[in-house]
Amino acid sequence: MTEILLRPLADAFMQVGVFVALLVAPFGWARYRWGHRLDEALVRHRRLGPLVAAALTVPPGCGGAIIVMAVYSRGAVSYGAAIAALVATMGDASWVLLAADPMLTVQLKVLLVVTGAASGYVVDALGIAPRLRRDAVAPQRRPVPVAPVAVPAVRLATATGLHELGVLPALLWLTLGTGATVSVPVTFQLLQPDNLYLVLGVAGTLLAVVAFARGGGKLADDDTESAHPTSMTQVLRHGGHEIAFVTVWVAVAYVTWSVVSHTTGFDGSQLPLLGVAGVLVGALIGLVPGCAVQIVFAGIFLAGGMPLPTLVANMVSQDGDALLPLLALEHRSALLATVLTTVPALLVGSALLVLT
Repeated sequence: MTEILLRPLADAFMQVGVFVALLVAPFGWARYRWGHRLDEALVRHRRLGPLVAAALTVPPGCGGAIIVMAVYSRGAVSYGAAIAALVATMGDASWVLLAADPMLTVQLKVLLVVTGAASGYVVDALGIAPRLRRDAVAPQRRPVPVAPVAVPAVRLATATGLHELGVLPALLWLTLGTGATVSVPVTFQLLQPDNLYLVLGVAGTLLAVVAFARGGGKLADDDTESAHPTSMTQVLRHGGHEIAFVTVWVAVAYVTWSVVSHTTGFDGSQLPLLGVAGVLVGALIGLVPGCAVQIVFAGIFLAGGMPLPTLVANMVSQDGDALLPLLALEHRSALLATVLTTVPALLVGSALLVLT
């Protein structure tokens, strides 16, 4: 029972959730302080739109791509810029890969940014530009919140108060901090995972499940507001939700893989994820909107269940949570985009298959 169920639950929190937390906090703070400048850079350098849009997705998560979708829906950038962001984004699966293999993640991110920018320029060169709803009717749109340049220290102190943050997010962050004191030494092989590692890990995963359920079991809460946090409370609340979201789906992948492998001896080689078939499967799974399936897919890769070309095809094809607000704002553009991003996914995945 320990190796089949408890160990995977503990690993999901201690090997992924804790390290995601160590990344979410600084990236969230940076987005809070300077996120509004990203909009300005994208609009100011319109000719470089696809390149800038792809570069905005470098921070983990979906925030950069969501910013591009909001700007595109206002008609401030080209459709190629939107495609560039969707191709380049790794979604919340980036947290999983970054926590497990930072060097591989950086290499994949460079590949995705180059592929995204190139795809965007090709789309613009071909003149592909679905008509925006704002071009037919000018509806009143809710303005995108702009983060202030500076915030008084008193406001920061108040914003991070327990009564504003909430008990559950605060408890989750406390557990993450405690888990880090054990997980980090274990990761660097300074300590061996013991009962404390197991207890903290299982408790952390269960707490993440509770936070995920309390949030309505949503696939994510990424939208234009969370992409532009206006206080540290927003950063911590959204960060806690994102950590819980990633941890839950990684736990699903880990436990499923553990149960299957221990009970049947199945090692993944029987899956149709090898060769050209694997590239095709990865690209097609990337058509599924949202990040949940993509996180599970990344978890299977880390467990040794698929080769790198299959993962790359999925990464290029998947649009993360950025497709969801685009579906609400411009459904024609979103539906076409999810098809267009499949083309470079097949090309890049196949090329990597040949090279490796």
